[in-house]
Amino acid sequence: MTATAAMIAQVRRMTNETTATIYEDADIQAYIEAHPLIDERGEQPYSWDTSTEPPTEEANDDWIATYCLHSAAAAIWEERAGVIADEFDFGADGGSFTRSQKYQQYMAQARWHQSRRSAKTVRLIRQTRSIPSDWIGNLAEVDD
Repeated sequence: MTATAAMIAQVRRMTNETTATIYEDADIQAYIEAHPLIDERGEQPYSWDTSTEPPTEEANDDWIATYCLHSAAAAIWEERAGVIADEFDFGADGGSFTRSQKYQQYMAQARWHQSRRSAKTVRLIRQTRSIPSDWIGNLAEVDD
């Protein structure tokens, strides 16, 4: 499934990208779709097909499109900060120009959105290993 027009509009507002001059809808849609979440029924967005080498992703048809918009917004703010990272402070003709404040503000916005990301879960699969019965994990090692 793809991100909706409402999601794209919301991320535009979150990143102050009101026009499509820098980020087109397809660009913002790609950022949104890069951050899928488990839906409200616990369905994963995809599963791994391990019958192929290397394993490949298979889309889950039961998954309801659910994305973390704050993660998408944080990624856009970080990219925007990277574009202006080379701007520096200088003084000329008695004036002081502190262009680095723009970078600091972009990174502050990225951190703000990162702090509001949705929690992600990971499904762990237990594998049993054969561990020697006399092995003690926190026992001090003996030098030979």
